[in-house]
Amino acid sequence: MKTHLRRAAIIAGALCLAGLPPASAAEIKVLTAGAYKPVVLALVPAFEKQTGNKVTVDNGTTGQLKKRIEGGEAFDLLVITPAVVDEMIASGKLAAGSQVKLASVGVGVVVKEGAPKPDISTVDKFKQALLAAKSVAYIDPASGGSSGIYVDRLLVKLGIAEQIKPKAKLKQGGHVADLIVSGEAELGIHQISEIVPVKGAALVGPLPKEIQNTTTYAAGLSASAKDKDAVKELIEYLSGPDAVAVLKSKGMEPAK
Repeated sequence: MKTHLRRAAIIAGALCLAGLPPASAAEIKVLTAGAYKPVVLALVPAFEKQTGNKVTVDNGTTGQLKKRIEGGEAFDLLVITPAVVDEMIASGKLAAGSQVKLASVGVGVVVKEGAPKPDISTVDKFKQALLAAKSVAYIDPASGGSSGIYVDRLLVKLGIAEQIKPKAKLKQGGHVADLIVSGEAELGIHQISEIVPVKGAALVGPLPKEIQNTTTYAAGLSASAKDKDAVKELIEYLSGPDAVAVLKSKGMEPAK
């Protein structure tokens, strides 16, 4: 744990024992891409306990978050792809030099728990699994979700876009695995961190390495954050040693 976090925890604890809220407690609003949301939600309670600060978390697809921020929505911390962080630094929405890479995750295949798992060990077998499935679910690329955009392009690359189109089940946001669990779709493709937490869903495995798409998520400090020091503490915590085990449990890896 960082020295300043230990100090903050001691101060917050002393104030709590005295029956008083920390005088310098900050309220931090986090906007995050959906794939990273389970990680930040898992880490927030310990951060709040250590610092006395309050964190609220909201999420959306990359496209949705960009529109919300460009529309003037107030926030303190954004977790999204590095390219978008750079774009928003350039536009003045995020503070210059504030980008910190947090995590990376690959795309995987999901079926309903208890259902037979198709062989997706090679590109050809993955392709055959898609063609054999009665329905295939993935994020609607029109919603701006990074995995949906990738899958849409991948189907074209594999030469099966026209065969999959009539049986595609497009999700506007959230978990593709929800469509699998409900029985609305037989097979789904989504980021692994969006599959692992869904009860009733079973991860078949990651896409073959030749067609794997790894997405990196980075934090960016809002240029108009109310308490920049508190937000910087949160970024340090999300990129620190306490985050490693949580990332792995959620199907992600620390960013390199």
